[in-house]
Amino acid sequence: MRHYEIIVLIHPDQSEQVPAMLERYKTLITTNGGQVHRFEDWGRRQLAYQINKLAKAHYLCLNVEISKETLAEIETGFKFNDAVLRHLTVLKDKAETSPSVMMKQVEREEARKAQQEPAAA
Repeated sequence: MRHYEIIVLIHPDQSEQVPAMLERYKTLITTNGGQVHRFEDWGRRQLAYQINKLAKAHYLCLNVEISKETLAEIETGFKFNDAVLRHLTVLKDKAETSPSVMMKQVEREEARKAQQEPAAA
């Protein structure tokens, strides 16, 4: 089993389906003997360039430990899912369990918004 980091960009109109998609992929991973070490939902973010005339996408990050066959099955699922705009799989040396830099930035943005809301009210 190898460690991978998978980044998935999902169509912004499909954001409400993200939990169901995630559960399907988690089930696929665990039933094939894999393990999900970290899952991060980065939310809707601005794209650096437009993809299919879209300026935003919903980002997901998964750190998993799976076999090559399971990875091929997951990537095939991404290719045939219209909601997935892009995906990137990176081989890692070890399991990543601490929050990523992007997740820390998302948490800071949410904290800043939470502080501004009571002041505006």
